[in-house]
Amino acid sequence: MLRDCRDLETSAPSRAALEGFEHAVTLMNGFFADPFAKIEAVLAEHPDFPLAHAFRANLLVSSSEAGAVPEIVASINAIAGSARATDRDRAHAAAAAAWAEGEFDLASERYDAIVQQWPRDLMALQFAHQLDFLTGDRDGLARTPAFVLNDWQGADLPGEGYVHGMLAFGLEENADYARAEEAGVRAVEHEPRDAWAIHAVAHVLEMQGRDQEGVQWLNRRSADWAPQNMLAYHNWWHLALYHLERNDTAAALDLYDRAIRTPGSAIAMEMVDASAMLWRLGLRGVDVGARWLELADSWASQPPGFYVFNDVHALKAFASAKRDGDVETWLDAMQRAGRGRGTNAVATQKVGLALGTGIVAFARGDHAAAVQLLEPLPAIARRMGGSNAQRDLINLTLLEAALRAGVRDTAGRLVRQRLEAKPESPFARMLAVRSAGLAQAA
Repeated sequence: MLRDCRDLETSAPSRAALEGFEHAVTLMNGFFADPFAKIEAVLAEHPDFPLAHAFRANLLVSSSEAGAVPEIVASINAIAGSARATDRDRAHAAAAAAWAEGEFDLASERYDAIVQQWPRDLMALQFAHQLDFLTGDRDGLARTPAFVLNDWQGADLPGEGYVHGMLAFGLEENADYARAEEAGVRAVEHEPRDAWAIHAVAHVLEMQGRDQEGVQWLNRRSADWAPQNMLAYHNWWHLALYHLERNDTAAALDLYDRAIRTPGSAIAMEMVDASAMLWRLGLRGVDVGARWLELADSWASQPPGFYVFNDVHALKAFASAKRDGDVETWLDAMQRAGRGRGTNAVATQKVGLALGTGIVAFARGDHAAAVQLLEPLPAIARRMGGSNAQRDLINLTLLEAALRAGVRDTAGRLVRQRLEAKPESPFARMLAVRSAGLAQAA
């Protein structure tokens, strides 16, 4: 059997097939465009290449879209029908199959098991990391890259920097900010164009309220992470967050139009960031015009009830665009999903339905109801996946609802938390003034 650049046995039928596969993996490691097109080209030339089918399935899993499931199953079937398939190939297929069946936690466990057995399988590590992100497994985000690092350091293996970048993000999500920043900088020293590592440091700066440094960090490195990169829209989103922290809503809206949103795109992860940014702007009282209508049209092309994190972001668009029919369709689908089985059912039951209903209540001006629905959620919100920065939108919506509804205790508590985390934030200080005004009015 042919061995790859990290000395792992592969099911590659030829050296050319293996080189094409490794190129696709490297593209995915750095979020460079376009690993899917590359692996499709490899499979067109070498259809009996189980590990390439596994990579294709994994890419489709990471999209978090229900529409990808039939193609995931097709890739799994190709592995099952191949006499070349190795135990590692079949393990990847089993992990992807669990996701396709709605057992997201089981999929995450299976990807993690591959990493445990083959710690130099960088493909498995990256998708294990993505599944930990999608399922909100904060511990796994740091634990898994930390586990493999001992097997990589000192071995002079290609791709080591990407391991440091994943560790950086995991440490940040566990609020270990100093070590996270150190790991992210080390990752970028290995690979200056590591968009995920650059993104991990951006998260650190966001969570610590270091917005000026964040603007400098992303702008200084934009030539590394922006061109032809599938994560670029998300890093532009982070840049917009820094501007919002400075109360510069015009700059954030400009970034939305220029870099965050591609009109007509129905890629779920891109639409999530677009919904989140427009919602944040709406919380500030910014009129975003017809942007919600365009985004709602794109969300309507997605089937509801598959992944709750996507569902609640779709509801932001529908409720803000006043598309009541779509609101009811999505809430009904989430009700059905919550009565089902699997990870998404639990996340929908515990978090998604209350969050979605609270979002709709806020959009319709029932701020007191929004406070009641949202108040229990921040402590358990990670069940629905995403990052701390993304889930902060729950806190922001709850805080704004409390201010508008005159719920002084909730508003005061949330403002104190923000000031403690970001004492230099102009936005947090502005919120403190509004909260103090509530107390004085009483």
